[in-house]
Amino acid sequence: MTNRITEKLQQDKKLLSIYFTAGYPELNDTVGIIEGLEKNGVDMIEIGLPFSDPLADGPTIQESSTAALKNGMTTEVLFDQLKDIRKTVSIPLIIMGYFNPMLQYGVKAFCKKCEEIGIDGLIIPDLPVDVYHEEYQAIFEKNGLLNVFLITPQTPDERIQFIDSVSKGFIYMVSSASVTGAKSGFGKEQVEYFERIKSMNLKNPQIVGFGISNSETFGQATKHAKGAIIGSALIKHLNKNGASKLDSFVNTIRQE
Repeated sequence: MTNRITEKLQQDKKLLSIYFTAGYPELNDTVGIIEGLEKNGVDMIEIGLPFSDPLADGPTIQESSTAALKNGMTTEVLFDQLKDIRKTVSIPLIIMGYFNPMLQYGVKAFCKKCEEIGIDGLIIPDLPVDVYHEEYQAIFEKNGLLNVFLITPQTPDERIQFIDSVSKGFIYMVSSASVTGAKSGFGKEQVEYFERIKSMNLKNPQIVGFGISNSETFGQATKHAKGAIIGSALIKHLNKNGASKLDSFVNTIRQE
């Protein structure tokens, strides 16, 4: 069976992927947010599994993780919330989280549960590509899961080529070396980096994340890549509006 992410990447359009933290703003908002984002034309969703020590996340996402943990979000709660998600949602769903909770749950059990629910991929910022390739790739693939790796402007070309060879799906292109967070626009260095990666002709398409918050940054990011990921800007919207008005949020990004 073809993975939903692979199918989506074949569509002739620039993809909008949205990240949100599961269990935020309220513990039981998870499913409603996923359904609302799909209804408003989002192409892929990254469901953040909150963790107490999120190294790659900026303050906005960190605060949402802390709040979600206080609300009672755990791996078990998330799996329970998502058990019927495929009855109402058809777009690709990716769980983004740190490796520690997955190890605690048991990597085999975690991947099996993801397959049962209909999760298509995982993004684990602190799982090195070599460790994944040697120890876990077979488990992921057995359960139909794509693992998405991050590259930054500092990632050496050789490493990028290796990540590309191990990846099946897309590469998460971090727009800068800093943590996540909304920015008003991309500078010359970032544009040069986007162009450099494009010129490498990797077999996996790239989706840009970190610093995308509006139609301008979405347009800049997708000029040289297949799509873009928005996280902090949605968290701020949820902070202000709760799990409502998702249509107006998505529309501000999709403006041509």
